[in-house]
Amino acid sequence: MVFEASPITPAIGAEITGIDLSKPCSHTDTDRIYQALLDYQVIFFRNQSLTAQLHLDLACSFGNLEPPHPIYPCLEDYPEVMVLDFDGNRPQDTNVWHTDLTFKGTSPFAAILHCKTAPPCGGDTLWASLSAAYDALPEGVKSDIAELRAVNDMGDFRNIFTRGEPDGDATNLAVAHSRLGNAIHPLVKIHPATGRTLLFCNPAFTVHVEGLTAADSARLLGYLFSHLTKPEFQMRFQWHQNDVAIWDNRCTMHYALYDYSPYRRTMHRVAVINDKRCDEALADATHRVA
Repeated sequence: MVFEASPITPAIGAEITGIDLSKPCSHTDTDRIYQALLDYQVIFFRNQSLTAQLHLDLACSFGNLEPPHPIYPCLEDYPEVMVLDFDGNRPQDTNVWHTDLTFKGTSPFAAILHCKTAPPCGGDTLWASLSAAYDALPEGVKSDIAELRAVNDMGDFRNIFTRGEPDGDATNLAVAHSRLGNAIHPLVKIHPATGRTLLFCNPAFTVHVEGLTAADSARLLGYLFSHLTKPEFQMRFQWHQNDVAIWDNRCTMHYALYDYSPYRRTMHRVAVINDKRCDEALADATHRVA
């Protein structure tokens, strides 16, 4: 089989053919997948019968695995495999534009999502390119936000920790903030592997621009979120059972539609903390300079 990437839109996304993820991947295969991920930001593989171990092995070929997710359940015997299992009785709570875990000091490099159960209709996922969004900003706005930073926190996850709390009390929420953390990130970042400039914020977790009043921060973030979610920077993927998606979490955000109730949608997700190829390249460059 010949490895081939077919772009989905000019801005983001490609479908990959010519590779079978149900078998262990060679170094050549994973290098090609990695390069396609850098080129297209999110890539898709149709009809791949991935076991949990093969899922983990594929993720490990790109870097270290993320520890078990702080909110969602995991697969029995495979704690790094997060389970997203929703239907009409278990409403989904990921239907908001977000970049994974930006309330952490370092959010994951990438994630690999395997569709175990697809609904007969609905349940698509959208991805947006943060680099395409930045490129399309007016030059004046680019200048205005170049040195700004923004606070990211747990966002909608607050709802989990406020249920049952009495009026005037937020003990569980305070503990959750302490456990899950908050992070400050520049609004403008440079992708470490591609060198592309990114607009780094998202509606789910970015809550305040440092140095601005609450009102001014809300106005600026509202403008940036409206810009980020323009369809021109997006692509949409319709899932079938055993499809696989890999996305670069450093330069994308995504939105999982919850329009499939009462049907069921089940996904297995593994996240990769660091980009080992990029880390090795930077370490090698530093060593040569030294």
